[in-house]
Amino acid sequence: MVTTEFEVLRQLPGAGSLTLRGETLGEGPPVVLVHGLSATRRNIVQGSRALVKRGYRLISYDARGHGQSQPGPSYEYSELVGDLEAVLEELELDSAALVGSSMGAATAMAYTLEHPERVPALVQITPAYTGYARTGDADGETWETLADALEEGIDRFLEVAQPGNLPERWREVAREATRQRMERHADLAAVGQALREVPRSVAWKGLDALSELDVPVLVVGSQDDSDWLHPLGVAQEYCRKLPNCELAVEDKGESPLAWQGARLSNLIADFLERVGYS
Repeated sequence: MVTTEFEVLRQLPGAGSLTLRGETLGEGPPVVLVHGLSATRRNIVQGSRALVKRGYRLISYDARGHGQSQPGPSYEYSELVGDLEAVLEELELDSAALVGSSMGAATAMAYTLEHPERVPALVQITPAYTGYARTGDADGETWETLADALEEGIDRFLEVAQPGNLPERWREVAREATRQRMERHADLAAVGQALREVPRSVAWKGLDALSELDVPVLVVGSQDDSDWLHPLGVAQEYCRKLPNCELAVEDKGESPLAWQGARLSNLIADFLERVGYS
């Protein structure tokens, strides 16, 4: 299997541009991966090629200011959705299944709400967006704290990013995974800016909008003891609102599905096949 890298020159409103960098792997129906805040394109299915082996063309890219993509002047969800549109246009994709994680889940959902006819299937991995900007509440303050810590370096970021109540058996693995993720960024200052701006941005207004979306959706949640930034209650609420939704969550005490690349990939492939996207 040969990985093909691509670049997307994204013209910005007014003046200027930025370059988004990504890659494609495999052949078959396209599946576009959209990663989370402070992550990179490597962090959605954790490098697993199981989807490719199941007959899908896997497409991923680094969000603006993340990984090897260039920084943007700002990090509003409307701009992230525009970046996703630019990637689809560059690759000449009239439709594609979207798999988004956290920030990427909100980006993919916002795009799908605008263009449901272009998204035959949607996967939401650990969604955290609740229909409004997190301004002034505990979550908003958390992201500010993470951004402040990142200004002091990756080691300080690791100290703040890992919750004290994370079970001991997962601490070292989670810490090392976070370190590797942060070391992939070409511009940590841009990631810090995104940490401050994305949570204060509006992807779409209100979760009631989900009740009008008839696209088949798989929501992958995580138990709260392992993932404090992505409450399981949000994933459950998505599935209560969405007319055509499946919810997958690991059993209590197990490692989160979102951390298990091969298992997650096969879960996604099973879902795509069930809804006829193959």
